[in-house]
Amino acid sequence: MGITGVLFKQIAIMFLLMFVGAWLYKTKRVSPEGTKSLGNILIYVIMPSVVINAFLTEYSPEKLMGFGIAFLFSLLGLLLAMGVSALLFKKHPIENFGTSFSNAGFLGVPIVSVIFGTEAVFYASSFVALLNILQWTYGVFVITGDKRQISFKKIATNPVVLSLAAGFIIFLLPFEMPEIISGTIGYMAGMNAPVAMFSLGTYLAQVSLSDLLRDKTAYLSAAVRLVVVPVLTALLLCLVPDGYEMLATALIIVAATPVGSNVAIFAQIHNKNYKQAVKSVCLSTVLSIVTMPLVVSFAQWLWQAL
Repeated sequence: MGITGVLFKQIAIMFLLMFVGAWLYKTKRVSPEGTKSLGNILIYVIMPSVVINAFLTEYSPEKLMGFGIAFLFSLLGLLLAMGVSALLFKKHPIENFGTSFSNAGFLGVPIVSVIFGTEAVFYASSFVALLNILQWTYGVFVITGDKRQISFKKIATNPVVLSLAAGFIIFLLPFEMPEIISGTIGYMAGMNAPVAMFSLGTYLAQVSLSDLLRDKTAYLSAAVRLVVVPVLTALLLCLVPDGYEMLATALIIVAATPVGSNVAIFAQIHNKNYKQAVKSVCLSTVLSIVTMPLVVSFAQWLWQAL
C-alpha cells in the first residue's frame, strides 16, 4: 500500500474516533465541562509529551541539520499561509485565523507518527511549535484587532514551546533518558490521536448538520485551508534539499490538515463568533478525508517531476 492509501486509512481511523467523541457528547457521557477538560489534557499533558517523545532519539549531526531545515521551511510555510489568509479574509478574522493555522498538532502529528514514526515527528514538531508561537502573537491580533492582547508571557509559558525547548536540550545531552521516564512520556504521547479526535468530535456534535452544509463562508475557508495553502506549500517544499524526502512529506501532511480547533478556543476567549469558528473547524475536518490524500499525492508527483 502506497503512502496515499496509508494516509487515507489513517484519516478514516481518525474520523471513526471523532464520531465516538461526537456520540459521547450527544449522549451526555461527556459534558461541556468535560470537553474543556479534554482540551486541557491535550494542551498541558499530551502534546508536550508528543514533542518531547520525538526528541528521545540519539543525537547526530544529520538529524540536527534536518531539524534546522524543517524549522526553516515550517516558518516559510506558515508565513505563506498567513499571507494568503490575510489577502483573502482581511475583514473576516475567524476565517483569517482558521486558514492561517492548521490542526497540525492534534491531527497531523498522529498521522505522521503512524506513517513514519518518531523521527518524522521530530521534524514536524518544529512546525507545531512555530504554529503555537504565531497563534499567540499574530493570531491573537487577527482575532481581536488589538495589539495589546498579545502576551509574550503566554508565548514563553506555552506548553508546546516549553516542551520543544526541553526536548531539544534532551536531544543534545550525551546520555539516554531513564526507561521509566521515557516509557511514561511514550504512554502519554500515545494518547494523542484518540483524545484529540474525541475532543474534535465534541465540537462536531455541537453543530447542526444542515447549518454546517449551507454555510458558504465555511466552504470558502475550507477550500483555502485544505487546497490553496497546501498546494502552495508543496511548491515551496520543492526547495527542500535532496535526501530529506521524509521531512518534506511530514511537513506537507501537517500543512494540509484542516482548520485548527484553537480558532474556536480563541473565539470563545475573546467573545467573537464562536459558532462560526466551530463550523469552520468541523466542515474542513470532514472534507479533509478527501483533500489530504489528494494533496499529498500531488506533492509527491510534483517533487518527482521536478
